[in-house]
Amino acid sequence: MSDPATARGRVQRGPASQTAAAGDLYALAEAVRAACVERGLTIATAESCTGGLVAHLLTEVPGSSACLIGGVVAYADRAKAALLGVDPALIAAHGAVSEPVAAAMADGARSRLGVDIAVAVTGIAGPDGGTPAKPVGLTFIAVASRDGVEVHRCAWDGDRSANKESSARTALAMLLAAAERPPRHT
Repeated sequence: MSDPATARGRVQRGPASQTAAAGDLYALAEAVRAACVERGLTIATAESCTGGLVAHLLTEVPGSSACLIGGVVAYADRAKAALLGVDPALIAAHGAVSEPVAAAMADGARSRLGVDIAVAVTGIAGPDGGTPAKPVGLTFIAVASRDGVEVHRCAWDGDRSANKESSARTALAMLLAAAERPPRHT
């Protein structure tokens, strides 16, 4: 498993209706499928606050079975540990909504499902559950590939549905970028 502490990150802020990914969710999911099929890549999802929305969007695209191996909805901390191999000590130290846990979820999905690329989403969709340190809308989205783990920190300000949709859109955009990225040579 890659070291979550060394994951590369980027912060996204703004209205939930203005996310980095362009186009509608279906078109984005279709682009992910096309890029993965063209390159012979397999993918998986590990979702908490999105509750399977990313996997749902991917399976809306005909032919997604050519690349999507599976997905895990790990809403509770014990599910993150049991299904994805996230160390409970990591959750205790950083909280379930954190960069290290998102990275561990993505890494766990990638290794347990045996795929080329896995995406993970953990966050606070709202309307409650936030704190001053971790407000509603805070979400970490990670993509794990053979090149390592990349984590984005997002701060959405929509309602629960809008926050979930923004997270799913960003997760799909990150999957697409990972699928289109040439492999690094070591």
